[in-house]
Amino acid sequence: MTSSNFKTNRRAALAASAAAIALAAAPSWAQNAWPNKPVRIVVPFAAGGTTDILARAIAPELSKAFGQQFIVDNRAGAGGNVGAEIVARAPNDGYTLLMGTVGTHGINRALYPKLPFDPIKDFAPITLVAAVPNVMEMNADKAKALNIHNVQDFIKYAKANPGKLNMASSGSGTSIHLAGELFKSMTGTFMAHIPYKGSGPALLDMVGGNADVMFDNLPSSMAQIKAGKLTALAVTSAKRSPALPDIPTVEEAGGPALKGFEASSWFGLLAPAGTSPEIVNRIQQEVAKSLGTPAIKEKMLAQGAIPSGNSPADFAKLIASEHVKWAKVVKDSGAKVD
Repeated sequence: MTSSNFKTNRRAALAASAAAIALAAAPSWAQNAWPNKPVRIVVPFAAGGTTDILARAIAPELSKAFGQQFIVDNRAGAGGNVGAEIVARAPNDGYTLLMGTVGTHGINRALYPKLPFDPIKDFAPITLVAAVPNVMEMNADKAKALNIHNVQDFIKYAKANPGKLNMASSGSGTSIHLAGELFKSMTGTFMAHIPYKGSGPALLDMVGGNADVMFDNLPSSMAQIKAGKLTALAVTSAKRSPALPDIPTVEEAGGPALKGFEASSWFGLLAPAGTSPEIVNRIQQEVAKSLGTPAIKEKMLAQGAIPSGNSPADFAKLIASEHVKWAKVVKDSGAKVD
């Protein structure tokens, strides 16, 4: 065999070996590609609230898109901080996500003196899922018995009977709590705060007559409002909600004392900091795609939620701006953690 033939055969052998190694490695790589097992979406509140509703709306769509189950895991407590900390401490491998809220990522840093996570440094924003107004509502029977038909009636009664009304919320530090605190601060009224581990349990007590007023996220209360169990007095957004066009805003209904009142909520997916940008972008793209389908879009709009699906960069900007806004609300209202 000539030297030339030897070199040729040697190169061929090396090439064959490399190809064999690549073929052997291919199945292993495919098995390790994300996702190759179920993905958990942590909801930091109890089942039945808006955070839970929105997570369960997108989870099946992501399951279909990626061929793996996206499982909703409710971990309530401390105004969403318990669930948020679980995700902040989870491996950044794309298998643990958080349905974060304006509470966990906009309010709590200003409200809690020792937050167990950094809402900016410990998370990788994926996408804003939806924005929603809150709705100021009362138990329908209680509103009728007290002759309260609108916000002005409510203020008049609350001022004449300090401490006789209580205010339910989905937890201390949530947007539902802060909307109520802002209302109390601007109107000079007092209502005892009763924090629950999510909107679901709070709504049960509202419908049962054990709680009087709540500034709930609209989607979780819509069914009870339509059923006549709750009376909607006003929405907390700057504009009326298309889902309840006949219900005025708090600013409209409240007069000069409530000029400029606005306390809307938002909900979005986040991953632990350091999660691969490729995984983050793939999830964002599929969420945006599902939110754009007529069925899901119309369902969310009917519940009072405005779907988004924006980019990770735009969601990060929103979170940063919300820190500034809600720090001022917390300071001005004097809100405290119960």
